[in-house]
Formats: sequence, structure tokens, C-alpha cells
Amino acid sequence: MNGDHESGLAATKLRPPAAPTRLVQRSRLVDLLDDGVARSVALLLVSAPAGSGKSTLVAAWALERARPVAWLQVEEDDSDPASFWSSLVAAIGRCRPNVTAVVGPLVIGSQGDDRVVVPAIVNAVIDDSEPLLVVIDDYHLIDNASVHRGMERLIDLCPTQLTLVISTRVDPPFRLGRMRVRNRITEVRAQHLRFATDEATVLLGSIGRSLSPQRLDDLCSRTEGWAAGLVLAGLSMEHAADPDQFVDAFRGDDQLVAGYLTDELLDTMGAGDRRRLIETAVLDHLTGPLIDALTGSVDGTRWLADIADRNQLVICLDSTGEWFRYHHLLRDLLLLEAQRSIPERLPELHACAAGWFELRGDRHRAVVHRFAAGDIPEAIALMRVVGPDLLGRGQIRKLRSFLEQAGPAATTDTACALGWGWCEYLSSRYEPATRWLDLALEVAPPTFDPLVAAPLRINLALGGGDVATALASARLATAAGDLWQRPAELATAVGAAYTWAGMRAEAQEVLAVAISRSQAEQRLTSHVLALIYSAINDVEYGNKDAAHATAIQAVSTAESFGLAQYHGVAPAFAIRGRTAADPDSARFDVAHALQLARRATTDLGLAYVLTTCGDTLLDLADEAGGSLLIEARARIDRCVDPGIAGRYLARAESRHHLQSRTATSPTLPTNQLTDRELAVLRFLPTKLSQRDISTELYVSLNTVKTHCTAIFRKLEVNDRKSAVQAARDLHLL
Repeated sequence: MNGDHESGLAATKLRPPAAPTRLVQRSRLVDLLDDGVARSVALLLVSAPAGSGKSTLVAAWALERARPVAWLQVEEDDSDPASFWSSLVAAIGRCRPNVTAVVGPLVIGSQGDDRVVVPAIVNAVIDDSEPLLVVIDDYHLIDNASVHRGMERLIDLCPTQLTLVISTRVDPPFRLGRMRVRNRITEVRAQHLRFATDEATVLLGSIGRSLSPQRLDDLCSRTEGWAAGLVLAGLSMEHAADPDQFVDAFRGDDQLVAGYLTDELLDTMGAGDRRRLIETAVLDHLTGPLIDALTGSVDGTRWLADIADRNQLVICLDSTGEWFRYHHLLRDLLLLEAQRSIPERLPELHACAAGWFELRGDRHRAVVHRFAAGDIPEAIALMRVVGPDLLGRGQIRKLRSFLEQAGPAATTDTACALGWGWCEYLSSRYEPATRWLDLALEVAPPTFDPLVAAPLRINLALGGGDVATALASARLATAAGDLWQRPAELATAVGAAYTWAGMRAEAQEVLAVAISRSQAEQRLTSHVLALIYSAINDVEYGNKDAAHATAIQAVSTAESFGLAQYHGVAPAFAIRGRTAADPDSARFDVAHALQLARRATTDLGLAYVLTTCGDTLLDLADEAGGSLLIEARARIDRCVDPGIAGRYLARAESRHHLQSRTATSPTLPTNQLTDRELAVLRFLPTKLSQRDISTELYVSLNTVKTHCTAIFRKLEVNDRKSAVQAARDLHLL
């Protein structure tokens, strides 16, 4: 079993829980929900405290609807945006398979960016006129602002055939007042969910029927109709000598739940049942074989079905009676009791659960239990598989959480250190990302393939505006001669390095591999980026028609993938605008490119878009282009080696008479640079200062300055960065 396979435990997340043995028909609430659907409101919000009967109500109502129902049971780690949207897309995909096929890869490629995912979901759903209910249970477990923002936008864009149902303990941070004014919401709250006397009779079964109407009224009054309080009272009255006296003494407020559960439920159970309940509290999902593995029993399946039949605080999650879970209130109590009574056994129980999941191929759940067991070495061993998988799914927040649990031990493992490097890079923290990358290689075993780390090294270098370092890694990757057999991300990164270095032939050859590999692997972001780098190559070398066609292809591909709002697509819009014949189309593309590019944090990519857009606007006699070139210069000046981005800016500045910068490519014969000048030239793409270079070459600082002046003069440039790119164009570097 694995996390992707929609069977067994994985599928329970995408199915409503089974109806309890004593299901109370609550027609007044059903009518309230049905009315919201009939009025085509976008959101049915069921918001009430724990134990109010929210999930039971919504599940029973949804299962009786004629329209298809997509169900998502939120779990604690779904606050990771990529995890949440992947799960929601999978849930919708059970009813609309095209949504999974179209939107699923976008979630991964955008790392759960709601600006990409939400429009894609709407576009995938809107073409189907059949009504669809999408239920999200336990939404209160989400604590990520971008997920909340995306959900609110999904509600805003919700087509009439789609109804979202959110069940939660606390109101989500949506603008609910705005939704009420616009008639976009129907609300079911705690006061609606309170059980009336006739409903309590059904909920309590034989116990309820044995009480007089007055006693039932008293019990409902004391519990304020709270479902969990009523269920608790029913469990307790099974052992009460005088039910009437019990009702007089009973208080059903949540402050006393733990005490009552301990005194009236656990203390009245047989020793075997009590022990099994406490030992299995470490599990968030239960199945018979897993219970047997933890407790040493042989009848876990029968015991679980029996206790669920007798106790409504044990909830069946599927129609086959294979998977269950404890009600949140009961599990909280059981965990407290386990920590009090068997603290020394908890690591052993978690380790046993981890082993059980490992044997079934569910490494994601296994690693959770390994960390809970305190078994860091085994958890790290699992992370060598789980980490890259989470990275590939774009679930960066979840990956970071696991790495944080690994603690200092992550510094001794190459896979964990690389994971940290990617987390920091994707958060635009390049210095710590570089330190993690260096550490990963430092602790790597002799058998480690350094090309595994090459995409991170290249992306880090380009992110910091250091084309020379990226180029060195790209050349090593190409020299290995097996890019066709590597993941698409490596070929795309190598193609990017060659592109920014102005090595067109090498870039196009590698980018062809990247385009092919990314199509085969369904790596949509890599595919779009490879097209964009091809367009940059075309426009840089004056092939305007090819650049325009490739930019159009990149934009249309991005739009078909739902990636049109991804900041990495900004250069495609900028180039399409730069090469457009129609001024209005050019201005539109410039505006969109700038909007996207300003979400990025890399100086190199942003500077290129600013330069392209500024150049376009100035050609259209729009003075706003000048300020864009000034902004681009500030970005370029922060880059160690900006490659062709710096050269393009210099050309644009010269052509528009903004600064006296080099605007032409050099034609210097290679023999005009002396050997000593060539030696200095090789250090110019590095971060070394002129003083550092003099130390490396064992010459004086004045000698290095003299050589640099000669290099600039002979290459017809005014600064170090321009000299580096000019030297590349002449194949001197």
C-alpha cells in the first residue's frame, strides 16, 4: 500500500465515514442544507464545537443526495498547501476524473500555489453541467494562510453547479459577512445542531426509550443538546444503578468530559478492552491487523467491529468495516491516559506501528511513527525515500516539518541535508541553502552520485546571479553523457545555465532533452521552463520570429497546464510582448509579465523581465520603460555574474541613451589577450575581489588592476561583468 493508491487506508480520506448504528434522521437540518443547495449558494458552512455531530450530519446528508459527492477528510499534515490541494483534487477526481488528470500535476508543479490551482479547478469543473457537492470535513485543522486564501477565492469563483460544504470546529478566516450580503453562504451552527428530545431518544437507543419524557428533557437541557454529551451520558447510564439519579447529577459540558470518560467509560470496561483502547491511542486510524500487531491480540478485527457497534465514539471509515478511528474527544482522552499510565511503552507502540506500515509500503505513515518513537536513525533512513517524494509532490511544508523533527541528525545525512537545501532555496533563502548543499556533499558517502545535487546547485547559483558557478555544474552534468536518463529537472537546470551564459548551441541541445523528458515524466513546470529558455535563446540571438513563436507556445502550454499565473512564466509574456507586432498586445503582455515577475525573488530572472519590458515600452514611446531599466540595473548590479541578462541591459541602456554601456558583441581575436591577462580573466566570473585575485596569482594588486584595465579595453567593455560575458561570447571562458 502506498500514499497514492486509492484503496484501503488511503481511500478513507476521500470517502464519507459510514453511518453510525443509530443514525438520527434530522430532517430540519437536512432541509436547511437542501435549501442552500437549491438556492445555489457557494458555501454550506457547518461550524460548531467538537462533538456536536457535524461530520455525522454532513456524511448522512451527502450520502442521500442524488448528485455526486466529493469528500475530503482533512488530516493534520494537510496544512501543507500542496498536500491540501492534491487531496482536494483527488477527492473531486473521484467524481470528475478529468480534474485529477488536468489539475493534479499543476498542484505539484506550483507547490500548491492557490493562484495557479484554484482557477484550474474552476475551469476543469465548469465545463461539466452536472451538479457536484464537495465536502471538506475537519477544516479547522488547516492553519495555512495561502490555503485559506485559495479556498475563499474558490468560493468566490464557484460555478452554480458546484457546492462547497465545510465542516469545522471554528469559523475559517473568510470574509463571511461579505458572503452573507451576497447570499453566497448557508450556515449551520451549534444552536442548530443541538438535539431535541425526540432526536435524543433515537440517539440514546434503548437507554433513551427507558427514560421518561421529563428525564429526557432534563438530560437535553443539562447537555444543551450536545451530541457528545448525550452519547457520553448513554454510555455512562448503561452502568448506572439509578438512571434518574444519574440524570440529576450529570453535567454534559466539555470541561467535565475527560473526567466522565475516565470514571464512567474506562473504569467500567474490562481490563482487556481498556488496555487495548489505551495502547491503540497512538494510532489515528485503526484496522484489525494493526491492532493485533500493537497489542499482541489475534481478534483485532472482531474486537474493533464489536466496540464500534456498541460505542458511537468509535467511527467506521469505510463501507467494508476495515478502517475506523476514535472520535477526537475519545482519542484525546486515551492519549492523556496513555501518557499517564504507560509512558514507557509509547515509543515501543509507535515503533511497532511504523514497522507495520513499512511492511505495507506506506513509508509516509511509517516515518511519522518513527519520529514519534524517537527512533531518529530509522526515521532518517525512511526520509531518503520520503523526502524526495515530498519534494516531487511540492509538499515543502510537510518536508520541512519532518526535517525539523530529525534535528541535528539531519546534518549527518546527505538526503536530509539536500532536503533542507531545497526547502531553503524554495523559500528564497540562498545562503542557508548553499550551506546545506555544501554540507550534503561533505557528508556524502563515496557511492553518492554528485549529479543528484546538480539541479539544486545550478538553481542556487542562478538564483544568486552567479552564472559562472551554474555553468561549471552544467558542464559536469553534460560531460556525464546521460542526461536522457536523468530526471527532467536536471536537463532543464543545465539548459538554463547554458542559456544565461549565452551558449546557444549547447543550450538548445540540452533543452530539447528537457522538453522531451519533461513530457514523458509529466513534469509540467520543467516543460514550460524549457520552452521559455528556448525563447530567450532565440530572442537573444536576433531570431525574432522564432522567439515570438516559441514564446506563444510557452504561454499557451502554461495556460493549458493552468500555470499562466506562475511567476516563472513571466519571461514568456515579456518576450511575446517584445516580439509582438501589435502595440496593444505588447502593452498587455508587458503588464502581465511585470505582475508575475514581481512575485519572484531572484535578481537574474526579474532583471531580465524588467529589461525586456522596459525596452518594449521605450520602443512604444512610453517613458515608464526608463524606470524599469533603472530598476533592472539595480538588480543586475547585485549579481556576481548576470550573463546575457547584463549584456542585454547594457544594450538597452545604450540604445535608449540612458547610460554609456557596452552595446555590441566583441570581435576581438583571442591572441590579443596576453597569458597573464587570460589568467586574470579566468577569475573575473568568481566572487573574488581584485585583491583576492592578486593573492591567488602571487602578484601585486596594482598588477591585477592593470591587467583588468587592459582586458576591459580590449574587450570593449566598461566593467567586470560585461567583460565576463564578452569573454564567453569569444569562447575565452
